[in-house]
Amino acid sequence: MDTVGWYQTKASELSTSYEGLSFEDVHGWLIPMLPKAPSVVLDVGAGTGRDAAWLSSKGYEVFAVEPSAAMRAEGQKLHPDARINWLVDKLPGLDQTLRLGISFDSILLSAVWMHLPSADRPRAFRKLLTLLKPGGVLAMSLRHGPAEPERFIHEVSLEEVEKLAREHGAYVAHTETSEDSLGRKEISWTQVAIRLPDDGTGALPLLRHVILNDKKSSTYKLALLRVLCRIADGAAGMARDAGDDFVSLPLGLVALNWIRMFKPLLAADLPQTSANRLGNGLGFVNEGFRKLSSISHLDLRIGMSFSGEIAQALFQAIRESCKIIDTMPATYLTFPDGNKILKVIRETGIRASNKLTIDETFLLNFGEMYIPRNIWRTLQRFDVWIEPSLIAEWVRLMKSYAASQGRLLDDVQISQAMFWSDPTRDVRVAKDRALRLMSQGVKLYCVWSEKKLDSDNIDIDHCFPWSAWPCDDLWNLLPSHRSINQHKKRDRLPSEIALARAGDLIQKWWNNAYLESNNTSLLSRFELEAKSTLPGVDLSRDRLDISNLFDAVNVQRIRLRHDQQIPEWTS
Repeated sequence: MDTVGWYQTKASELSTSYEGLSFEDVHGWLIPMLPKAPSVVLDVGAGTGRDAAWLSSKGYEVFAVEPSAAMRAEGQKLHPDARINWLVDKLPGLDQTLRLGISFDSILLSAVWMHLPSADRPRAFRKLLTLLKPGGVLAMSLRHGPAEPERFIHEVSLEEVEKLAREHGAYVAHTETSEDSLGRKEISWTQVAIRLPDDGTGALPLLRHVILNDKKSSTYKLALLRVLCRIADGAAGMARDAGDDFVSLPLGLVALNWIRMFKPLLAADLPQTSANRLGNGLGFVNEGFRKLSSISHLDLRIGMSFSGEIAQALFQAIRESCKIIDTMPATYLTFPDGNKILKVIRETGIRASNKLTIDETFLLNFGEMYIPRNIWRTLQRFDVWIEPSLIAEWVRLMKSYAASQGRLLDDVQISQAMFWSDPTRDVRVAKDRALRLMSQGVKLYCVWSEKKLDSDNIDIDHCFPWSAWPCDDLWNLLPSHRSINQHKKRDRLPSEIALARAGDLIQKWWNNAYLESNNTSLLSRFELEAKSTLPGVDLSRDRLDISNLFDAVNVQRIRLRHDQQIPEWTS
């Protein structure tokens, strides 16, 4: 006997206990989150139809999924309602429901999740979110208590559901715990509401479809989307307006991050197609890419300089990656009507040299990639949900490719290779500049408290906290009193008021430490980092306008506060 068989034999008995409770008794927590009627609701594991009947009485169009014929018969007898559409279907597949072609405003799983073995839950979750409209709510109840093998009940946890949500581009919007409505003291429940974020432009559902549902013969599509996520998060200053509907990125920047992303994966021999081993068969893994084996992927970033054979190899690798990106994922990432999402203009007449610096001019030599503005803004705002789902799907693909080769991949090795390594937390350059200035008689003050600093109390603070946004760019490293940095501000974002109060001292620090420095290398690094990372920095001038730079910092503060909900600190 399986789960359905158990309910088949207990239908009459269960009907009495289920119908003795009202929807409000069991799901009162959910009522404020339900969409306005008339909307379409899916009740998975509808049982005797108690919940479906209540929803129908409130004006909702209800589809009730119930695999047990006896339970369905009880429901149809007790609740003969034309607005309840009964379906014979079950998780994890929900094949009949998917064939309807309907997207639901809300999906209810009441006392269902614990019947699914853990191995089936990722597939089930994917199917449920495929059926859910952007902005919709998936409500489920998690049962805690004895596993009861005879009822085919398995252990569940909120942590598992939260992980599945992250991996599928959703988020847990509400949780609460409750006692068992049937009075069983050994049983308790966690009520969970999961939402699919909706940016209102259609970009997020499109990206979600490409990530989770689009056919893929390689990891190229996922790689390109993750590259764009990384640029949107850490190098948005490189994006330029390209009319009302597009922004453009240097194609060389896209290729640079592409190489950086694939180097550790191929070094770990993680397959990117069903036939791939050690990069064989991947169009961008040629002589240039292979000659980069002697340098770390962490060195492939803005501001780095190379010479000799490595410079030529990097140039060749970027050029070949640009070609693959253009002809493969950028060509096959399409809207539902078949039109390409991304537009690429690739320059092919450029030549390698024996010396190069990775800056905007160099990266623009390879051409430009044009991204619809709504897609770009969605990548910036929702990266916290998009990237985990990209990574989860990428890992799933690699494991399936390995399985077709008779291999089993190590999860730890995958995690290490997939991890995007930002620069190591390092404030030494800023600290050295501060100590040198003080040794020259320049008075330095804590930007947050205006306290005078000396070598015993100075700390270098990340204006935007490292824990939320890892960035060691020089503009983000500010002199602070140790007590302020370590005990008051800590890992919080400066509020609008705090940043405004600190404005004069911040700009004075930038001037003294970098802009008026005789160290041209340090000045170049400061300017390049600011132009690459911050939105709105004027790229047309030879020298940074310091007030423009401060305005860009404030814009980034607003973005981090709005998109990542970092706690604020007010001095």
